[in-house]
Amino acid sequence: MDNIIEVENLTKKFGKFTAVNSISFQVKEGEIFGFIGANGAGKTTAIKMLCGLLTPTSGDAMVAGLNVYTQSEKIKRNIGYMSQKFSLYEDLTVKENITFYGGIYGLSYKEIKNKTNYLISELGIEKEKNKLLKSLPLGWKQKLAFMVSIIHNPKIVFLDEPTGGVDPITRRQFWSMIYNAANNGITVFVTTHYMDEAEYCNRVAIMTSGKISALDRPEYLKKKYKCKNMYDVFVKLYEEKNI
Repeated sequence: MDNIIEVENLTKKFGKFTAVNSISFQVKEGEIFGFIGANGAGKTTAIKMLCGLLTPTSGDAMVAGLNVYTQSEKIKRNIGYMSQKFSLYEDLTVKENITFYGGIYGLSYKEIKNKTNYLISELGIEKEKNKLLKSLPLGWKQKLAFMVSIIHNPKIVFLDEPTGGVDPITRRQFWSMIYNAANNGITVFVTTHYMDEAEYCNRVAIMTSGKISALDRPEYLKKKYKCKNMYDVFVKLYEEKNI
């Protein structure tokens, strides 16, 4: 598989504070790549640079063959993005939200109509399609936000802690949706601080204080650090870094 993301010595500073400190890695096409770390480790800052939302201080990065410095607008058109505070509109109905984002991503009227019917059916929310979004449970909102983020069939979807605040059953359902997207050829780049979710990724990078402390398949990391699960790997790395 070819690399769809290539990062070399990527750094972001805010004044004297270094949020992301010279990180390097590659992501393969069709991969589920996990960016794991505690709150404040630099995950969100890194993902925003890759999405063209923040300009790096130094280093290089290519996303879908596009340069993050000079082609940030083209990057935005070729990716999907779901932030921690997903950007659906509470005062629009479910159907109106889907239609709105379909238009933003440049879909035709016919495509929007077909996609709207498909998403509503796929999520099983036919009875709720004309309800205001704010009336839906959090888990439904997050699943809808994910489906909207890939409505235009992007090459890559960036998910920034997408399962925060939801129950374990909803988290598992959300990950089933991620697997389906990957099976359909979409590369998934996901940040999370839930260590059990690291087990669902093809490969994971563990960030500590703005740096990548480990990067490999979960089973290899567990073997290397002689741990039974990724939570123990994570704790061991943080202890080694004296954080």
